[in-house]
Amino acid sequence: MYKIVVDSCGELPEELKKDGHFETVSLELEVDGYRIKDDETFNQLDFLRRVKKSITGPKSACPSPEQYMQAYEGEAEHVYVVTLSGKLSGSYNSAELGRNLYEEEHPGENKQIYVFNSRSASIGETIIGLKVQEFEEAGLPFEEVVARTEEYISSMNTYFVLETLETLRKNGRLTNLKALIANTLNIKPVMGSTKEGMICQLGQARGMNKALEKMVQDMIGRTRDCEQRVLAIAHCNCPERAAAVKARIEKLANFKKIIIINTAGVSSMYANDGGVIMAV
Repeated sequence: MYKIVVDSCGELPEELKKDGHFETVSLELEVDGYRIKDDETFNQLDFLRRVKKSITGPKSACPSPEQYMQAYEGEAEHVYVVTLSGKLSGSYNSAELGRNLYEEEHPGENKQIYVFNSRSASIGETIIGLKVQEFEEAGLPFEEVVARTEEYISSMNTYFVLETLETLRKNGRLTNLKALIANTLNIKPVMGSTKEGMICQLGQARGMNKALEKMVQDMIGRTRDCEQRVLAIAHCNCPERAAAVKARIEKLANFKKIIIINTAGVSSMYANDGGVIMAV
């Protein structure tokens, strides 16, 4: 038996929520002192309203090692954990500490636990979980599942385009001047992840449609063996925009599967209203 534990930055489609192999460990959000658990009770529209009104912007808190320890309980002999990039959150370190503590408290137990640093976020975590499941269902041994999944993570890329830079500005990740110029000139940055899991700017365009087109073109140019890969698109409260991106991609390449999902709490905080994220 196996279990795949994903922190709540990784959105799970409904079929995976009902799949007994997946479990979510929730982060917590805070907006001006109002605390929000990133679980099935998360209200995206209320959260976005609070973020828009906030002067200081939202914050997030990673799960505790104890939360991860609880997720490791159960009959599964193989436990795989997928967390938000260790460069963006303490979730990875917390999951590792939880693993160490669990193994200390359960000496001799026939359970193998491995924590993957996704070096990504949002649906980047989701497709890693799907790859783990693919390898497990194929009957591969634990060590080979880990090795192949790490190889897959190294081949992945994550991209996103933001409608607004306000959350980044409020969090101190962007200067007021840069945010002002971008908003005034309607410049949309095309962002991505580095191989280490940091956020970088890949380019920019004037207007959302041109920025989304640039993101798609960058992704197509960097992706090999599209027919063998699952591509995932997450959107923050803009399903029509995500559907348009999917339609554009389908004209340019033939992917094994394309998934579209609305962002949960942590990803909504990063993407903000109107943001689009892709991972492949």
